Amino acid sequence: MSATQVGPARAVTTAPPPRSTAGRAVRHAWALCRRNLVQMKTEPMQLFDAALMPMVFSVIFLYIFAGAIGGGTAEYRAYLIPGMLVETVIFAARSTGVALNHDFSSGLMDRFRSLPVSRSSVLLGRVGTDACRMLFGQLAMLGFAFLLGFRVRTDALALVGAALLLLAFGTAVAWVTACIGLTVRSPQTVDTAGFIWMIPLQFGSSMFVPPSTMPGWLRAFAEVNPLTLCCDAVRGLLVGGPVMQPVLGTLAWTAGLTAVFVPLALRQYRRRP
Repeated sequence: MSATQVGPARAVTTAPPPRSTAGRAVRHAWALCRRNLVQMKTEPMQLFDAALMPMVFSVIFLYIFAGAIGGGTAEYRAYLIPGMLVETVIFAARSTGVALNHDFSSGLMDRFRSLPVSRSSVLLGRVGTDACRMLFGQLAMLGFAFLLGFRVRTDALALVGAALLLLAFGTAVAWVTACIGLTVRSPQTVDTAGFIWMIPLQFGSSMFVPPSTMPGWLRAFAEVNPLTLCCDAVRGLLVGGPVMQPVLGTLAWTAGLTAVFVPLALRQYRRRP
C-alpha cells in the first residue's frame, strides 16, 4: 500500500476588517442625515425656523428703516432681500454646533460611538441635515420675499447659482459652529458664543447697508468680510450687478473655512470624552 504524502499545514490567517472608506462614510452619513430628517416630521417647523428671524428683520428694516437707509422701499427691498437670504443660511448654520453639543450632553453620541459606523459620518450626517434645513429655509425666505414684492431680475440659472452658492457657504459656516459646539461644554454657552461671534460679521458687512456709508475703519473690515462677499455675490446673481469677483471671493472663503474647520471638528470629536 502506497503511503499518501501530506503537505505541510498552512497557517490559517484571518483577514483584517476592512478599513473605513469614503464611500462607506458617505453611506453612513446619509443614513444618519435621513434619520434626523425623519425625526423632524413631528416638528416640521424645524425645517423653516432658520428663516423666521430673517423674515422679521426684513419687515423691520423694509418698513421702518427703508426711507432713512435706502431712499425708498422699492430700491431698498432689492438690496435687502439677498442679504436676508445669506442671513437665513447663517442662522441655520448656528444650530449645527448646538445640536452636536446637545447630542453629547444627552448621551446620544455614546450610542453612535458604539455602532459600527465611521466617526466622520456622524459629523457629516449632522452637517448634511443642516444643509437640508438651509435649503428649505431659502425656499421659505424667498417665498416670503415674493410676498413683500421682491422679484428676481436675472434668470432661473442665476437663481439656481445663488442657491448653490448660499448652500456651499452656509455649509462651510456650519463646520465652524460644529467645531465650537464640540469644544464648548454647555449647549447654552454654545448658543451664546455662536450668536456673539456672528453679530460683528453680520452688521459689519453689506448685509443691511453699503460699506461706502460706514466709517473708514469699519469699511475696511466690511470689504474683506466673507459675508459682504457672499451678500454681494447673491445680490449680483438675483438683481444684477458685479458677479465674478464676489462669487470667486465667496468660493475662496468657503474652501478656506472648510479646509481649516473640517479637520479641527473631526479632531475635537475624537478627543471629546
